[in-house]
Amino acid sequence: MEPFKQQPRLEAKQGNGSPPRALIRFLLYSSIGAFMFFVPVPINGTSSIMLDHIVTAMRQAFPAIVPYYALLVIFLGALYPFYKGTWRQTKTDLLLAVFKLAGLAITVMVLFGIGPQWMLAEDMGPFLFDRLVVAVGLLVPIGAVFLAMLTGYGLLELAGVWMQPIMRKGWNLPGRSAIDVVASFVGSYSLGLLITNRLFREGRYSVKEATIIATGFSTVSVTFMVVVANTLDLMANWNVYFWSCLVVTFTVTAVTARVWPLKQTTESYYNGMTGKPEAEQQGRRLQRGWAQAMAQAQGSLRLSANICANVRDGFRMTMNILPSIMSIGLLGLALDEYTPLFTWLGYLFYPITALVQLPDPAFAASAAATSIAEMFLPAAIAADADLITRFTIGVVCVSSVLFFSAVIPTILATDIPVSVPKLLVIWFERVVLSILLAAPIAHLFL
Repeated sequence: MEPFKQQPRLEAKQGNGSPPRALIRFLLYSSIGAFMFFVPVPINGTSSIMLDHIVTAMRQAFPAIVPYYALLVIFLGALYPFYKGTWRQTKTDLLLAVFKLAGLAITVMVLFGIGPQWMLAEDMGPFLFDRLVVAVGLLVPIGAVFLAMLTGYGLLELAGVWMQPIMRKGWNLPGRSAIDVVASFVGSYSLGLLITNRLFREGRYSVKEATIIATGFSTVSVTFMVVVANTLDLMANWNVYFWSCLVVTFTVTAVTARVWPLKQTTESYYNGMTGKPEAEQQGRRLQRGWAQAMAQAQGSLRLSANICANVRDGFRMTMNILPSIMSIGLLGLALDEYTPLFTWLGYLFYPITALVQLPDPAFAASAAATSIAEMFLPAAIAADADLITRFTIGVVCVSSVLFFSAVIPTILATDIPVSVPKLLVIWFERVVLSILLAAPIAHLFL
């Protein structure tokens, strides 16, 4: 699997727009994007962000059509690796292509009620399809519309410049990585890894810096976080959940960057090239940040073009992930339900979940262990748990970052030289640290 071929706008294009036009673009579009993602609105007795309300309204308005839309997306996603020929590039690509075909077959059986009874049980195939696949299939393309406003008109640049002074001290990264890091967290792992790989190939990141970013910030997008929050019934606490994910993810990455294996990762550059050290930034941060934000707002694509590009990439991402949810997700649920695999793996985390006093530490440890297979699995397994456990697991879903159904194969498809054994060690470290940080937040604020 390879990242989508979207060309990131690392620097704003020069345009002919006037400064007032740039200011209006920045204020209007960024405000709409922030409102859609971060401001809870009560509608019909339910308090949630507007994006979630829109998706709920669509599911209620078209209940007979939405499942077949999801089937169509999975069908296209299953055929896409063969259409593009990516299935033959590596053994990993071939394996993922097979899983996508299996996801299509499973979806057909679940949708039409045919197949083995264990697969058709309400907490197996139908749960994945109704609670995750349909939700993701609608949320990601619709969310891409407002993500274009949130990230395309200067807000990202403004936030990135403000973060520059602490990047080296906090994460051993150059200041130029701030925008990449924010894009990786707010956007999608595919876009984030594409930006990271591009800068790595240009000699702007060392191997160590590129690995820290790829394994520490390439999370699922904000829209995917909404799916997790919905699955775990956390939308009433959405802002606490989102900001906890951000703080925990960034804090965990600051720690893992300073321990093995990341600490010992080579600081050489791509193919032995000479690196391009970062120039010293002059001037006050607020002025520089504002200047970059206005440059991005002025030179960015028209809103319609920006939305079209984001929706296209969001739809491709949806095609990529939905078949894997149905196949790898079902495999994970079956292994959790019918084998002791994740119970055994959960023993690694039991001392931690017991230490932070989660109500059922053995259950929480087992759920956290499933994150290595698919980031949604812990949420699916913990959907009926107590609030403290649901919140903790929901944060772990995001902050653990690495999972085999998407992010790990995407990292392996880049030019960043990191091995699977090291990725597994980093995943383990991230899960342990995430539980240690997320559980106290849950006890304190919920």
